[in-house]
Amino acid sequence: MRIILIFLMFKMSLFGSSLKVGENAPNFILNDQDGKQHQLSDYKGKKLVIYFFPKAFTPG
Repeated sequence: MRIILIFLMFKMSLFGSSLKVGENAPNFILNDQDGKQHQLSDYKGKKLVIYFFPKAFTPG
């Protein structure tokens, strides 16, 4: 039971705030496959697609 509570608390702190349809995404930084950092704000005013996929040979 204690593990479940810890998991729920972690999940709530990690995903506590959610976006509504039409809201702007918060600025964030991601690394590309070459290790270069990209900020969402770098693409302001441009169309952007962010695609997440599992790393090779990992579950998911």
